[in-house]
Amino acid sequence: METKTVVTALAALAHESRLGVFRALVQAGPAGLAAGRIGELTGIAPSSLSFHLKELAHAGLVSSRQAGRFVIYSARFDAMNGLLAYLTENCCGGEPCCPSSLNASGKDQAS
Repeated sequence: METKTVVTALAALAHESRLGVFRALVQAGPAGLAAGRIGELTGIAPSSLSFHLKELAHAGLVSSRQAGRFVIYSARFDAMNGLLAYLTENCCGGEPCCPSSLNASGKDQAS
């Protein structure tokens, strides 16, 4: 994945409404959701929702298809997985990763 593509995707997700829309679509799975249902789940007004869906589509994170009189939006899981792969490429210099709440000995720091 190219850096410019990653920056565009991260910029699209760096907004509370768009992040909520994307998460709703990820939870819906490949079947996706109609725009009206996305609005119901997220509480975003139709005019704003249209703008946010356009931004997510421009970033390559969602796709749409016509289903009768409805437009169904779906998360592009290939793009999501590519973004995650880019962000974690060469993670931890080849060493096993551990959660940040664990110290080097593997014990929870909060304990």
